[in-house]
Amino acid sequence: MVRLPAEWEEQDGVLVAWPHEKTDWHPYLSAVEPIFIQIIKEISRRERVVVVVPETGPAARKLRDAAAVMERIVLCTLETNDTWSRDFGPITVLDGGEPLLLDFGFNGWGLKFAADKDNQVSRRLHGKGIFGRNRLKTEGLVLEGGSIESDGHGTILTTAECLLNANRNPHLAKWELEAALGGLLGAEHFLWLENGYLAGDDTDSHVDTLARICPDDTIAYVRCDDPTDEHYPALQALEEELTRFRTRDDRPYRLIPLPWPESKFDEEGERLPATYANFLVINQAVLVPTYGDKSDNTALTAISTAFPRHEIIGIDCLPLILQHGSLHCVTMQLPKGTLKQYGSGE
Repeated sequence: MVRLPAEWEEQDGVLVAWPHEKTDWHPYLSAVEPIFIQIIKEISRRERVVVVVPETGPAARKLRDAAAVMERIVLCTLETNDTWSRDFGPITVLDGGEPLLLDFGFNGWGLKFAADKDNQVSRRLHGKGIFGRNRLKTEGLVLEGGSIESDGHGTILTTAECLLNANRNPHLAKWELEAALGGLLGAEHFLWLENGYLAGDDTDSHVDTLARICPDDTIAYVRCDDPTDEHYPALQALEEELTRFRTRDDRPYRLIPLPWPESKFDEEGERLPATYANFLVINQAVLVPTYGDKSDNTALTAISTAFPRHEIIGIDCLPLILQHGSLHCVTMQLPKGTLKQYGSGE
């Protein structure tokens, strides 16, 4: 039996890729490095972190200076195009209770950006023994981790705009994709969102920017309550869709709206995709992106309602949205049993 664990299930660690001068972060390194350091530090307090770096020395020094728990950090030198681990990292299922790392194709969100190095990260980490004796299976499908949400019991929440986009798997009809993912992820119940987007998003509406499955048949989602905002019609339609969704036993979901931050723009006036839905669940805590916005505290409170037994930790991610992603996008959880006991990865 194959099962895709929910994000809030026990984890061995989280995969993060360090920003460097050969990534698009080059103009913003001084602003964005502290964000990555804070994310890694918070994770390391509770579980391990596999950090892919161009070279280990500078990252190790900066993490040590920040008082990260170095005993739980695995630095592994690999080349990367960028830092969006959610989408090129392995999607780990449990096959008969044992971790199986699925290495799907990553094509830079429909050939928008170079991804040749990122697409090899999972295989190269496996080759370095980071995942111990766990199996890694390379799949022919294009699939990003940010495009799917799992409740751990066979339900997948996703968006039609992304998964059915011709720039991903144009040879597959909707029913064929459901059949393929049903077998690979152990999915039996698909919830397809037909509405919702964020201006400035490069991913073709990844679900982890819009709506997130939480424990106890709960969905936290972004709500736009400003009729003058360009997102208002699409996000109102998304909210209506969510009210119609039913669990596998035909009950409505408990819905928790997340606030709508004020519009954020880059230096050229392009709107940036600020969203509170892009949070990361780790062992005993939820890391929530904040944006120096008046709605930050409301968002933290809303997410605490979805995760009442977790510590809720806000992390200023305003610099992250300069490259059109946020906290969840730069991380990929690794379920319990995925990592080898310890090792440098070198």
